[in-house]
Amino acid sequence: MAFNSIKDGEFTKTIYNMIKDERYHDAITTLVTIVDANPTSKAGLSLLGYCCFQIQDFFNAASCYEQLYSLYSEQEEYKLYWAQSLYEAGLYGSSLKVCNQIVDPKLKGKVLKLEAAIRFAEDDLAAAMNTVNACFALSSTNDVDTLVNMGCIRFKEEDYSRALVKFQSAVHVSGFEPQLLYNVAVCHYKMKEYAPAIKSIADIIERGIRDHPELSVGMATEGLEVRSVGNTLALHKSALVEAFNLKAATEYQLKNFEGAKEALTDMPPRLESELDPVTLHNMALLTADANPSESFDKLQFLLLQQVTQMQQQLENPESRLTGAGPLVCPPETFANLLLLYCKYEYFDLAADLMAEHADLTYKHLSPYVFDFLEALITQQTSPEEAFAKFDALCVRYGETVRRTGTNLKEARRQQSSHAISAAGLAHEQAMETYLPVLMNQAKIYWDRENYVQVEKLFRQSAELCGDADVWRLNVAHTLFMQENKFREATSFYEPLVKQNYDNILDVSAVVLANLCVCYLVTSQNEEAEELLRKLEKEEEQKSLENPQSKFFHLSIVNLVIGTLYCSKGNYEFGISRVIKSLEPYHQKLGTDTWFYAKRCLMSLLENMAKQVVVVKDSILDDILQFLDSCQFYGREVQTILENPTAVNLNVSSARFTVTYEARIIKCLLLQIIRN
Repeated sequence: MAFNSIKDGEFTKTIYNMIKDERYHDAITTLVTIVDANPTSKAGLSLLGYCCFQIQDFFNAASCYEQLYSLYSEQEEYKLYWAQSLYEAGLYGSSLKVCNQIVDPKLKGKVLKLEAAIRFAEDDLAAAMNTVNACFALSSTNDVDTLVNMGCIRFKEEDYSRALVKFQSAVHVSGFEPQLLYNVAVCHYKMKEYAPAIKSIADIIERGIRDHPELSVGMATEGLEVRSVGNTLALHKSALVEAFNLKAATEYQLKNFEGAKEALTDMPPRLESELDPVTLHNMALLTADANPSESFDKLQFLLLQQVTQMQQQLENPESRLTGAGPLVCPPETFANLLLLYCKYEYFDLAADLMAEHADLTYKHLSPYVFDFLEALITQQTSPEEAFAKFDALCVRYGETVRRTGTNLKEARRQQSSHAISAAGLAHEQAMETYLPVLMNQAKIYWDRENYVQVEKLFRQSAELCGDADVWRLNVAHTLFMQENKFREATSFYEPLVKQNYDNILDVSAVVLANLCVCYLVTSQNEEAEELLRKLEKEEEQKSLENPQSKFFHLSIVNLVIGTLYCSKGNYEFGISRVIKSLEPYHQKLGTDTWFYAKRCLMSLLENMAKQVVVVKDSILDDILQFLDSCQFYGREVQTILENPTAVNLNVSSARFTVTYEARIIKCLLLQIIRN
């Protein structure tokens, strides 16, 4: 609203109405004009500072309150507001300096609370605790701010149970407050109490939807086009962003990856440039499998923000006095980027990143993660040295698994529910630490195709983790690859499949395919056919429920069976299985399925060219018809996936499509037939 459009005598009414309606930007436009005309206007500067604070423009808010105090030094409230604005802007040292100048005894309680928050932000927990205790001495033990401050300190000390008590006390005193309830949920999450965490999250989301329908919660997931809601004060107070991020993290821990992705899309819509660091970090992790290149970009961007901030603090002596500043990069980013590099076998990039940012290595990597990554990277140049490193880690963390397992048995013997819960959590955490080390140690032998040694390694660890599904699954794979222990492999695969038989599509397609092969090789054809019928029925049901989705389980199983028969020289049955695996083509034809299908076809063509095998004309006709169908449906199906770290790789070229390769294979086949 333009300054001239406000009638004389209605400035106060108009501005207060703007503030009442939360039209802070409009109010700021008018107030700036007023302050420019009258730089000493107490009301103008005060309202301008308030509006800037509400839109999270803390630097300008601090400037307004600094001017107010210089003009009206007798009112120390302005100095307190100045300090609060500096704190919110991340200028902790400057904020503390202003706090120390406030002498009004009436403001002592508020000043102490602000000082506690500053010390907490600077990671000076001892000083923060002393300040909070001073707050308790001044106020009642039911003061909400002081309870929250104490809870935050306990949380940072990783004493989550005591932090939870403080946050719950604060909720009991103040009633429903989204930010407080979020703190309660985080404590439950850290203690792996996911059910109460999800309940608190649901309460926050339900209240947010009811009180703020304008935030468009869930509309993006439903496929509706929505505009960005921006980073408004209402969004901040609702704690919806925090709640959805925590929901995504909880679902991720529960292995419900689709639910985790949905939690992020349910979040109030914002532009990518408006996303907070935690949301950007979580999006990078949850989309890594589908688009690793974008995930790397997001994590690298966040890491760059932190590195830039640290460089600014080193270059500017004043900035070192102002604390770390606002969060620009979640502390988990560095470790997650390194682990993603290793997952996609970019070990050189991981090694370079650790060497380039040695300060972050010691600050953000736990001793376990550092030792684990060091062994992984060493494996590329010296497998023997890496094996020794993994072996030392296995011994160290294996003892922890053994000790926590003994404690769990003792707690069960005593029938103490609290002791069982605590011991169970400790044992679960020990297993999460031990299993990745064991599996990567075994992978050294696996890569050399020394499956006997892999089996031996797993047998040695059976006492520690024989009940873990991950261990049983990898033992099954090891037995399967030896090609003479299919019955033993079946005994490990079957329990894993049967425990999820009612939701069989939740089982890995590779597990189902290998189990089918085991059945066929050991002449258990009826069991194999029953499993295939179950898969076909489940996929048909899912396709009816969601016609746009693609399901590849049955396709992969048929591909594996077809590949098995082709490798044994039975091309007629093997190729027929391969062709069946891709029907219907619009649903089954994909980059991975085509890769394995064309391997069988090229093997057949090679043996036909060498006149090693003779194929019936009917089979050749089926292959030609199959290739024609692949040409028709494969125009948009890429044959290679983009390398996440490659530069200028044009995978969208027509040469990298199923259509192009199907034509080449058909041409080769026709030449062989004619000759």
